[in-house]
Amino acid sequence: MKLVVLGVGNTLLTDEGIGVHAVEALLRRYALPPEVSVIDGGTAGMELLESLEDLDKLIVVDCVRVGQPPATVIRRVDDEVPAFFRTKISPHQIGVSDVLAALQLRERFPKRLTLIGIQPQSLDTGVELTPEVAATIPAVLAAVVEELRRAGVEVAEKS
Repeated sequence: MKLVVLGVGNTLLTDEGIGVHAVEALLRRYALPPEVSVIDGGTAGMELLESLEDLDKLIVVDCVRVGQPPATVIRRVDDEVPAFFRTKISPHQIGVSDVLAALQLRERFPKRLTLIGIQPQSLDTGVELTPEVAATIPAVLAAVVEELRRAGVEVAEKS
């Protein structure tokens, strides 16, 4: 089994960086088995392609506009996911959209795809998350861990 947790976002635009901050917290807090790769995708685009080919499951953590109050955490799966990257809130999402499209064209798309999305409070210039969005990190981690467990992965907190 081959799984990737991909955190994407621009850490120079406050809440836009939530995906990166979340995967960093995941690595600090949890011991993950070798079949799970955690990637800080930052604002990368097509350079992620090879890392995401032929996966059993891809979990993307990102800032998304969902028309909900700030700091709302959502989960979308499979065919629901690409639609979120058609409405761009930052340039990196063009990259994610292109990577997903390229994986599909190459017939190397993940078997299962999950988006854990977080509604931003602010996209202003700044390296810190807003307090509201920073407070979602435990819920985001719980959602990622639940996705891994659904895939049959044993996840344990580090001591």
